[in-house]
Amino acid sequence: MSSHGDAFPAEPDEPAETRGPAADRPGASALVGLDIDLSSHEMLRRAHVLDALGPDWDPLAALRGEEAAYELLYSGLSPEQQRMYDELVAAGVLPHRGGGHAAA
Repeated sequence: MSSHGDAFPAEPDEPAETRGPAADRPGASALVGLDIDLSSHEMLRRAHVLDALGPDWDPLAALRGEEAAYELLYSGLSPEQQRMYDELVAAGVLPHRGGGHAAA
């Protein structure tokens, strides 16, 4: 029996029929369910992220900047690079955006 007075599953002083299937195997431990609700922690994390970004953060401007960087990254490709890019897009490795060509 545990020091708290309640028997834990698979303890030797507990009757075999209450120990569960793991009690039939020597050295096996019983599984115990564990549920943790992290929703309040997630809300706190999001609040900290928004606080760190500050009041001047513009999500639309950030998205436009990311799109421009993506287009610039895949612009001016050589024919071999363009072929490889097209293969990666066709395979679903890279998303198809603007045909892989950005305005110069």
